[in-house]
Amino acid sequence: MTDNEDPKKGKKKGTNTEVCGYPLSIFFIVVNEFCERFSYYGMRAVLVLYFTYFLRWDDDLATSVYHAFVALCYLTPILGAIVADSWLGKFKTIIYLSIVYAIGQVVMAVSAIHDITDTNRDGVPDNMTFHVTLSMVGLFLIALGTGGIKPCVAAFGGDQFADHQEKQRRTFFSVFYLCINAGSLLSTIITPILRAQECGIHVAQKCYSMAFGVPAALMVVALVVFIVGSGMYHKTEPQGNIMLDVCKCIAFAIKNRFRHRGKAYPKRVHWMDWAEEKYDKLLIAQIKMVLKVLFLYIPLPMFWTLFDQKGSRWTLQATTMDGNFGLLILQPDQMQTVNPILILTLVPIMDSVIYPLIKKCGLNFTPLRRMTVGMFLAAMAFVAAALVQIQIDKTLPTFPSASQSQLKLLNMGSNPLTVALPNNSPVQLAAAQTDDLNKKPQQGNNAIRFINGMDTAVSVSGDFGLIEASSYSNYSLIQNGKSSFNISSGVQSCEYTREFGFGSSYMFLIPSNFTFEQNCQIMETEDIKPNSVHMAYQIPQYFLITAGEVVFSVTGLEFSYSQAPSNMKAVLQAGWLFTVAIGNFIVLIVAELAQIPEQWAEYVLFASLLVAVCVVFSIMAYFYKYIDPAEIEAEFREKDDKDYTGQPDKKEIDMVKNNSSENYDKDHKVNQTKM
Repeated sequence: MTDNEDPKKGKKKGTNTEVCGYPLSIFFIVVNEFCERFSYYGMRAVLVLYFTYFLRWDDDLATSVYHAFVALCYLTPILGAIVADSWLGKFKTIIYLSIVYAIGQVVMAVSAIHDITDTNRDGVPDNMTFHVTLSMVGLFLIALGTGGIKPCVAAFGGDQFADHQEKQRRTFFSVFYLCINAGSLLSTIITPILRAQECGIHVAQKCYSMAFGVPAALMVVALVVFIVGSGMYHKTEPQGNIMLDVCKCIAFAIKNRFRHRGKAYPKRVHWMDWAEEKYDKLLIAQIKMVLKVLFLYIPLPMFWTLFDQKGSRWTLQATTMDGNFGLLILQPDQMQTVNPILILTLVPIMDSVIYPLIKKCGLNFTPLRRMTVGMFLAAMAFVAAALVQIQIDKTLPTFPSASQSQLKLLNMGSNPLTVALPNNSPVQLAAAQTDDLNKKPQQGNNAIRFINGMDTAVSVSGDFGLIEASSYSNYSLIQNGKSSFNISSGVQSCEYTREFGFGSSYMFLIPSNFTFEQNCQIMETEDIKPNSVHMAYQIPQYFLITAGEVVFSVTGLEFSYSQAPSNMKAVLQAGWLFTVAIGNFIVLIVAELAQIPEQWAEYVLFASLLVAVCVVFSIMAYFYKYIDPAEIEAEFREKDDKDYTGQPDKKEIDMVKNNSSENYDKDHKVNQTKM
């Protein structure tokens, strides 16, 4: 069923119940969309940390798999649209793929339960292959489900309105896209909090199973709510997919041109004209319009290459930063909430203030110019990220490379010592000095070790246990905030309290002359400094990338819809989603092949590539001629009518340039950026 078709045709009519002038059925659809978007963005918010800390992948592999998943999520909508329009219809497609979606979320939640394979009960899964396999199956099912229903739900909601309810339909789409951003905002706040909790049957670990389990539960709720409203829906029967018709027409034109190659056959104005022997001229003209826009899409994937890294590289960057905002301790994956908050703020500001102000200044800020500015803003966001990364790198400790060794020296005495090492200058060791650890503690934890310099054993509360005389404990990970340790000799005890930051390492020495006083006077050595670069420094890069998203994505969708024939909107929607998928594949390729040792250099590389693409796009935009699809279609129909009645018509139909960008089809304005 096409967008301009009579909505009453081909429908199975449900109960005609209205509330405040709106079909009751749309309330089920809106709730379904909120729950589904909460499920998707909630799972995605913690995904890269799940790869890094639970599956124990390195940053590059975690980034690659994350973006492969996102790319698949934006490829499957094409499949979903074809299945819905050509076979099952929108209602059945949503039902069946939502079941697949919910199963995928449940599988992901199960894959994050470490106790399943933790046979020795040390908190670490013993069969990582099992968890990796289960998570990959879950992600594939989620990608199939979320992508498959993506093109169906909004269109199905639009089908519920009659012709006289155009105003209510527009309001529905505004509320619908508000639910998308609301679901994204709430989920990226809640699921990182759930992830930060500790849970487990035998050994408590970060609760990724709960972080995935709540989105799974929301997806089940979304499915149930949608099914409950089944009897009220207007269900459109499948009537063919325009994308298949477009592909068939293009394929015929190419094949026909190849058959008639050579000087014996006269050239035609456009290569699509070779389809005239089989297809209607109006369809061919419509495809020409679409191809002009799709040609402009070629540079666009580079924008999405940068944009979607806020869920991978930027989240990993936040793990090395200080998330203490005073009354609020922000988790690294919660920084992503800045994006939906800024979207809800910047969209109305852009529409009501910035664009009218630019217009009053006499500047012709056309859509393609807006998109160019959006790409440039995204590039500047990565420059800002690189500057932040340089500051972070200054605070990181220097560890030996794979070809080097690390010698750990510990002076257990109370007096300084001088140690002479071969081929090295003498090393001065102050009392209780040590150098340890081969990497910075992960997830913002602090690595703590106690050393007993006394001639009797002592016990330290927590995971440290009994420490023999002149011995030391293993490292234990302590979360940020105030922690207290009870030190006891069996007869006497005292309590040592200290405030910890993020990502530090300390060694606490109980000296030989230690006395169990009230304040527990022990010596401490800071081996690794805590994260000192604050997460607030990421706000400028989030502001720039979100401003770029608003200017680029919203404008791009509006431009695409205004330049496409009414029955070709789905084709351009598929093309737009395809650019997102390609952009994520580019991240995958760079992360796996480039192997850039410095993260800030990778940020600069991406920014440079987008600036170069931005220049190419601006040149393409300069030569693009805006068209009015409705006018061109009307002229073709008028010509067909005259040919049918036998009246001569010598009028040539040209795609003329519009005088300004104000000739847009305002009815197709899109007020959303998340999909």
